[in-house]
Amino acid sequence: MTQETAASIVVMGVQGIGKSTIGRLLAQKLEVPFVDGDRLHPSRNVAMMASGRPLTDSDRAPWLEKVGKTISSHLTSGGVVVACSALKLRYRDTLRSYDPNIFFVEPFGSIELVILRIGLREHEFMPPVLLQSQFDTLEALSSKEQGLRVSVEPDPEFIIDQILAAHSAKNEEVA
Repeated sequence: MTQETAASIVVMGVQGIGKSTIGRLLAQKLEVPFVDGDRLHPSRNVAMMASGRPLTDSDRAPWLEKVGKTISSHLTSGGVVVACSALKLRYRDTLRSYDPNIFFVEPFGSIELVILRIGLREHEFMPPVLLQSQFDTLEALSSKEQGLRVSVEPDPEFIIDQILAAHSAKNEEVA
């Protein structure tokens, strides 16, 4: 990845929407590290979610700071792709405080589709009972935010191509 295209990209959204799958593929294409934000949660948060209790904003704050510091640590090394729910605008604002040029990718799909996908996977601490609370909390990317909302219905490679085209266009605007 060249310095002109170096970037912090956050793949955001509800559980089971494909953040990690899309993030890993995107990081491979861009030849940058991939970080799964779930791995940055403190053990207290993991225990809460595993028991089916949604996190509060105050529970999320230290985690978002850790995600932000992780993004910041890659600013001079060519970029990073991070999977992080970042469900609310203010959570994304916290992350932008570490890199104002973050490009957000919001995969989206119906709750019915996500329920089907969750049934096909196993997540060590994110039970499906939390899905509705995540959909209720989700604040979609606004037109004022750098990023792209992308349907998760097409093939993952098609999704990656859409993201790369939008990200490239954003970089051309900046240049």
